[in-house]
Amino acid sequence: MGDGPNPNSKHSKYEVQDGELVRKGTECPVCGPGVFLGEHSDRKVCGKCGYSLKND
Repeated sequence: MGDGPNPNSKHSKYEVQDGELVRKGTECPVCGPGVFLGEHSDRKVCGKCGYSLKND
């Protein structure tokens, strides 16, 4: 692991299109905006609260 948080991890989830901010990832419905679900091969999981969605 590194010596601290990865400075590239948050800005990779956002993109600017036509002067507006667009969120690229799936946000956690429990935690709210700014907390994204981690994508695994069979599920999406929130690292903050543990909420999970199973991929179909």
